[in-house]
Amino acid sequence: MRAAPVLGCTAALGAAVLGYGVGIERNMWTLRRATVPVLTPGTAGMRILHLSDLHMLPRQDAKQRWLRDLGRLVPDLVVLTGDVISSDDAGPAVLDALGPLLDRPGMFVPGNNDYFEPTLKNPVRYLTGREKAPEGRPLDWDGFAKELAGTGWLDLTQRRMTLDIDGRRVEVRGVDDPHLERDRLDEVAGAADTSAALRLGLSHTPEPRVLDAFTTDGVDLLLAGHTHGGQVRLPGVGAVVTNCGIDRMRASGLHPYGARGHSAWLHVSAGVGTGPYSPLRLGCRPEATLLTLTAGSGPDVG
Repeated sequence: MRAAPVLGCTAALGAAVLGYGVGIERNMWTLRRATVPVLTPGTAGMRILHLSDLHMLPRQDAKQRWLRDLGRLVPDLVVLTGDVISSDDAGPAVLDALGPLLDRPGMFVPGNNDYFEPTLKNPVRYLTGREKAPEGRPLDWDGFAKELAGTGWLDLTQRRMTLDIDGRRVEVRGVDDPHLERDRLDEVAGAADTSAALRLGLSHTPEPRVLDAFTTDGVDLLLAGHTHGGQVRLPGVGAVVTNCGIDRMRASGLHPYGARGHSAWLHVSAGVGTGPYSPLRLGCRPEATLLTLTAGSGPDVG
């Protein structure tokens, strides 16, 4: 009989934690900041606003207002690393939310959830890393990508290019989503431009095979999302899962990354949103990150 009060308290605590994660923390949008010593010597500092995993639906007004307010930062470059839309009618809401930032140089790659409408899934499969292949109706990502590119932002899906950002020579390469195995590394492979002030690599999912290839080619800074920072982080444990091949210790934030004797900085965004059928965050607030790049060398990865 004594077990009943304990079980009742445990159930009440679980319900309270779940209510906090669904009703409060998933809407506690946070702007994080980090400094990355990555530019070639003599290069003026540069600020990149890294956005990821918007998972936008049309009526998410509070999230859209928060994103619009980021325009006050006036970054040198905006990078959006996928999982942008959650429905075919979300495009106008995304463009409106990003409106003040669309005047800034920007670039993007797609994520796995940009290609298929979300469906209800067994959350245990997420926690065990055994998600099924997408089952939802196909989304018109190509159509939205054309609209976003029409604003002047660059679609880096399977592309590699060099551009000038306020007098800084930047080489950038991006791939289609590795989680769906849509990336084609051979199309963007090759030694990075050593004359560039910054060599940048974009991928929605931080799969090690992609990060390894970019790093080996001489990319300085790797930007990705997808993990939601684990979505659930426990004290003393951190991220429970990453839903990809990256280790749990690098599920979010800025970290050194090494491959085949080369090194780079890796920033994994915990993302702005959550999927409509998994509207939960615990110990992992939704975020955007303002990266301040300064002159420096690659990290020491031993």
